[in-house]
Amino acid sequence: MLSRNTLSSKIIDVTIIIILLLVAITCILPLWYTLSLSFSSKSAAAAGAVTLWPVDFNLNSYKQLLQDTQFFKSFWISVKRVVLGAGLNFIIVPLMAYPLSKTVKDFKGRNVLTWTLIFTMLFNGGLIPIYLTIKGYGLMNSIWALVLVGGAQTIVFNIILAINFFRNLPNALEEAALVDGAGPWYILFKIYIPLSIPVLATVSLFSIVYHWNEFLYGLVFMTREEFYPLQTYIQQLVVSVDPSTMTEDQYKRMSEMSNRTLDAAKIFIAMIPVLVIYPFLQRYFIHGITLGSVKE
Repeated sequence: MLSRNTLSSKIIDVTIIIILLLVAITCILPLWYTLSLSFSSKSAAAAGAVTLWPVDFNLNSYKQLLQDTQFFKSFWISVKRVVLGAGLNFIIVPLMAYPLSKTVKDFKGRNVLTWTLIFTMLFNGGLIPIYLTIKGYGLMNSIWALVLVGGAQTIVFNIILAINFFRNLPNALEEAALVDGAGPWYILFKIYIPLSIPVLATVSLFSIVYHWNEFLYGLVFMTREEFYPLQTYIQQLVVSVDPSTMTEDQYKRMSEMSNRTLDAAKIFIAMIPVLVIYPFLQRYFIHGITLGSVKE
C-alpha cells in the first residue's frame, strides 16, 4: 500500500498536471479559433456560428492576401527588417552590457551611461521629433528607418537584462583570464559571450517579435505602399481599400469575406514566423530572462 506521504505527493502531481493542461488549452484555443475563423465564410463569421471548426470552408481570405505581388514584397521587407534589427541587437547588447556590468572602480563612467540609457527608455521626444529626425537624415522610405527607430526604443531593456546576467557570472572567470594575460576583447568574446547564450537568445527573441509585429512606423516613415513592411501592408489592406480602384474579381472576393475572417487570416499569418522561431529559442528563454532580471 502507498504511504500517506506518497499518496499526497501523487495527488499534488496530478493536480499540477491538470492545471498545466488547462492553461495549455486556454492558450491553444484562441489560436485554433482564429484559424477556424479565417477558413470560414462571411455569413458564418457574421452570424457567430464559428466555434472550433470552420463553417463553409473556403480560402477567400488567404487568396486576398496572397494573390498580389505586393504581399510578397512586404513579406520580404519584414524579413530584412527582422534580420537587420535582430542582428544589430545581438551585436550592440553584449558590447554595451559587458562594460556596464563592471563596478564603478573598474569603469568610472558606468553610472552616467547607465542612467542615460534608463532615461531614454522612460522618456522620448514623441513621434513628431522622431519623424523630423528621420526625414532630416534622408531615411524616409528606407528599411533603416524601421530598423534604427524600433531598435533604439527596445534595445535599452535588452541591455539591462544582459547587464544583470553578466553580473551574475563568477568573477573568478575574468580574474583567471586576466592573470593569464587576456584582454577585455578576448574575455568578452571567448568567455562572456559563450556563457551568455541564454540571455542573448532571449533578447534576440524579444527583438524578432517586436520588429515582426510593429506596423506604426511603416505608416509614418513610408510614403508609398511598395515600401510597407508586412504588418503595415496587412493593416492597410482593408482599412484603405478603395472600391473605385478594385477590379471585378477583387470586388467579388471582398464581397465573399468579412472583416472578421480577413482579420483572422492576418493574425494567423503574423503568428507563423514567431511560432516557427520560438521552439528553437524556447530552451534558453526562461533561463535567460530569469538570470537577466535578478540582481544579487
